[in-house]
Amino acid sequence: MAKKIIYIDMDGVLADFQKAADKIPDVKHPDEVLDFSLFEVIPGAKEAIERLLIMGHDLFIASTPPWDNPDSWGQKRNWIEKHFPALKRKVFLTHRKDLLIGDILIDDSTYRGQTEFQGEFVHFGTDKFPTWKEVVTHLCDDTQHTLFEDSFIYERNTDTGTTRKRLQGDYGNELEVEDTNG
Repeated sequence: MAKKIIYIDMDGVLADFQKAADKIPDVKHPDEVLDFSLFEVIPGAKEAIERLLIMGHDLFIASTPPWDNPDSWGQKRNWIEKHFPALKRKVFLTHRKDLLIGDILIDDSTYRGQTEFQGEFVHFGTDKFPTWKEVVTHLCDDTQHTLFEDSFIYERNTDTGTTRKRLQGDYGNELEVEDTNG
């Protein structure tokens, strides 16, 4: 599969906005009061982003911050840096996702120009793409393994102490990973 430019929405796709909003059910516009830096990660999102990066795709986050909550702009940036540090300088804040230029847009809503995006619109959370597993499987070609198979190789550099992760047979697209074994 050729390298693709992929835009990924944050709220509802990477970050669990709904879970945070459900904690304040009496608030009519939770996006105006929530602290976006405290959201939990959507299950499977971290593994999916790692996989897409290892596959060689150029990933960007495309998010729409609430206009009436300017603090959310910085909170989103902090959340991204904490949970997806490889994407910390690859963020677009926009209310018009149809103006983005790329191959794929992964988003859970349709009211910010997503359906007019010139590339492929992957509607996350729908029957066709209910989770990250279906999204990544859709983006893999026949020569690639699916996300949830045990197809990663971990290599530790004894000189530097760093651990890197790659797909079997895939050299040059390694990712440095956190060492949890000490």
